Amino acid sequence: MDKTLRKVYVGNYSDLPERLGKTIVIDEQEVAVFKLANGDVRAIENRCPHKGGVLAEGLVSGEHVFCPMHDWKISVVDGQAQAPDEGCVQTYQVEVTNEEKVYILISE
Repeated sequence: MDKTLRKVYVGNYSDLPERLGKTIVIDEQEVAVFKLANGDVRAIENRCPHKGGVLAEGLVSGEHVFCPMHDWKISVVDGQAQAPDEGCVQTYQVEVTNEEKVYILISE
């Protein structure tokens, strides 16, 4: 069964800070949004699988964010923690329109 996707407006592409996180709250869930150095925009759950660190406050390098609490390295592409650490965060599909509006797509 296909799930309906709801578009949630994040902001304008040009307003997103590069290599820094932005926290968006959607239905009481926090999502961390990142504009990477290569221009891609990624969105993941804003909670480290280790101790719940706020990932939007972490250091971004390439396609990874480092949790500010214990330096776990989390992929912003697939949500996986880098070995030897184990865990995963939810990832969200992002859409950037021709008008440079950024949306997160959330399953209803």
